[in-house]
Amino acid sequence: MRSIDDLAKDLSFTQASTGEDRSVTFLPEPTPAPRRHLIISADDHVVEPPDTFEGRIPAHLVDRAPRVVDTDDGRQTWVYDGTELPNVGFNAVVGRPVSEYGFEPTRFDEMRRGAWDIDARIADMDVNGVYASVNFPSFLPGFAGQRLQTVTNDRELAMASVRAWNDWHLEAWAGPYPDRIIPCQIPWLLDPEVAADMIRENADRGFKAVTFSEAPDKLGFPSLHSGHWEPFLQACAETETVINLHIGSAGASPSTSDDAPPDVVGVLFFAYAIYAAVDWLYSLAPVRHPDLKICLSEGGIGWVAGLIDRLDHMLGYHDMYGTWTEELTPSEVFRRNFYFCAVEDPSAFVQRERIGVDHILLESDYPHCDSTWPRTQEVVEHEIGWLPEADRRRITWENAAELYRHPVPESVVADPESW
Repeated sequence: MRSIDDLAKDLSFTQASTGEDRSVTFLPEPTPAPRRHLIISADDHVVEPPDTFEGRIPAHLVDRAPRVVDTDDGRQTWVYDGTELPNVGFNAVVGRPVSEYGFEPTRFDEMRRGAWDIDARIADMDVNGVYASVNFPSFLPGFAGQRLQTVTNDRELAMASVRAWNDWHLEAWAGPYPDRIIPCQIPWLLDPEVAADMIRENADRGFKAVTFSEAPDKLGFPSLHSGHWEPFLQACAETETVINLHIGSAGASPSTSDDAPPDVVGVLFFAYAIYAAVDWLYSLAPVRHPDLKICLSEGGIGWVAGLIDRLDHMLGYHDMYGTWTEELTPSEVFRRNFYFCAVEDPSAFVQRERIGVDHILLESDYPHCDSTWPRTQEVVEHEIGWLPEADRRRITWENAAELYRHPVPESVVADPESW
């Protein structure tokens, strides 16, 4: 495995030039895409703006709260409780040439404004033909909110920072455009009882999802098999809060040998979704909590049918292991409780019935290098334009609208050009 933190620090990981001569080129503004489909993206990201925590942290903690500083070498970075974090942009590269893609940007003016400004984000969604979007954190909190809780040893500061991020996300990011942004919180990881209370509190406030870790043990917390997370899981099930497991939320990316080229990490990035799916399934969390909804964000769908086949193959070996004693088979629970996000998986849709057409979502992954922005409508038409209309509707927006309890106005359903 390759550490995400290490990748973020290594500005020479890709061929993009580094140092004072590093190129920053913005491509011409794209023409708005014809809206052939109504689309809800189940995975995009937000780069936290410099004012994220302003006015949201108790006065006695402000000096140690996360803030953006300018460095002597011309970069901008977050500083949190005396610790300088690698960059502010983490792969927010849409709108620039592929030859410049890397794990920076290191400054806000090196990104499209839509990465961190909500009004510009909505404008970019309009250009892309994406009606609504689930937005995950960037490098500062970590995909599971872990960095705000592990960088500092001060639990009061950590709690204040987590609450401030959630307040900002709900009020300043989703708040101005409630029809367009689906609220997704970061969890409290340091105490499962407190985490459960926060889930219930945030459900009452309007949060529909939480971004959790694929493998919390990789972040230094108890594993899924320990029983430690039961209060949190119960709260998510009770409140219908979707547990999003974003690729990389365990702090690592699959790789092979230490001297393998960087392409290997890029190609294998989806593979952690398979690890996470099997680990969560055999933790029996979705058996104990049948109403639990687990979404494998940015994991793709091409592997799902193959895993179902493998799960069914293993039925003959369950007595050998003794773990699975439930009436439903593993593949039945898998297809009931898990949801899958297609990025660009053109060959996988022929297996949609095996996967479960009601459990496939789409994503645009703005503003990362995997993003289909600004051609998401074109990609979707190419990949599923040939499907029956009922299947297209389910995959493009109905599944996401139902999963995240995010109704779409009838006027928008009737005419996607109307929003």
